Amino acid sequence: MKKISKFMLALLLVSCVFTGCSKKSGKNAKRTVNIAIQPSAAFMPLYLCREKGWIEEALAQSQVTVKWNDFESGPPINESLAAGLSDIGTNGDVPTVSAIAAGQKVTIVGVPGNGPDAYAVLANANNSAVNTFADLKGKKVATVIGSTGHNLTKKLLEKNGMTFDDIKLINISAGDAGIVLATNDVDAVVIWEPNVTRLVDNGTAKIIAKGSDTNLRGTNTFLARTDYIKANPDVISVILEQYARAVKELPRASKEDQQKVADDLKLSTEQLLKLYDKYGFAVQCDEVDTAALQDTCQFLVSIGRLDSEYQVKDYVDNSYYNNSKAKYFLK
Repeated sequence: MKKISKFMLALLLVSCVFTGCSKKSGKNAKRTVNIAIQPSAAFMPLYLCREKGWIEEALAQSQVTVKWNDFESGPPINESLAAGLSDIGTNGDVPTVSAIAAGQKVTIVGVPGNGPDAYAVLANANNSAVNTFADLKGKKVATVIGSTGHNLTKKLLEKNGMTFDDIKLINISAGDAGIVLATNDVDAVVIWEPNVTRLVDNGTAKIIAKGSDTNLRGTNTFLARTDYIKANPDVISVILEQYARAVKELPRASKEDQQKVADDLKLSTEQLLKLYDKYGFAVQCDEVDTAALQDTCQFLVSIGRLDSEYQVKDYVDNSYYNNSKAKYFLK
């Protein structure tokens, strides 16, 4: 499955203009749902859905074709949703809040997973001088600026009576975390799974602080195009219920199926199952998750990424979850 670049997005959009991207509405008409996915451990049940073909099977009677779009992160998923090339996607809290703030016509229809300890501060495993977050005063701390890792950094600074003036904050891409730690270019990185597990297990890093040391929730979302979900509510409900099915089945899936999901995320099966226990796979966006997303909105305003705060709850719609059979799988 090819990753979709910005260039490809542009080509696909042009193609839509000339060939027509409209879909017939109604349960008896042939329809398509384009699902955007990214390789975060928070979304591992969706990878099981894809490997097993459960969503395709459940939507076959409704004549719905399922297409999968692979991305590396949330911002290009937002672009795909905005261009109408994806209809629903998995996303982190920052890209979700940012998309809504930018005026995209999107709705939060669920929460694939949340996990405070999926976010951590890592130091070089051989650095005996840095063992707690307080040890980072005056030192170099790297994260993806504007990310949940940045938010965790802010929360840990406040908890330890410090501000950003007390550290040297350095912007990196998530994929560079291991390199900058191993070469001692920085004293710590603030990053998320599956990077945390990979770097700890290969001996590069040690955990010196984590999300649960603060009130960070680590909420991820199912973000969908509002026009699409209004025209195809049954499709969204089926996706959520099959996701819930995968949440239940993943820990007891066959070794072969677990290995396929692990390969998708570049993990071992042992790492996959260890990470599974770090997440709460809620599916529904409850009041706690909504409050966590509101906290993200406040954070983005505080660092100047958003001009003003808005009410995230106004963009949450749990009716698709409520009208699905998801809750029966989660019992």
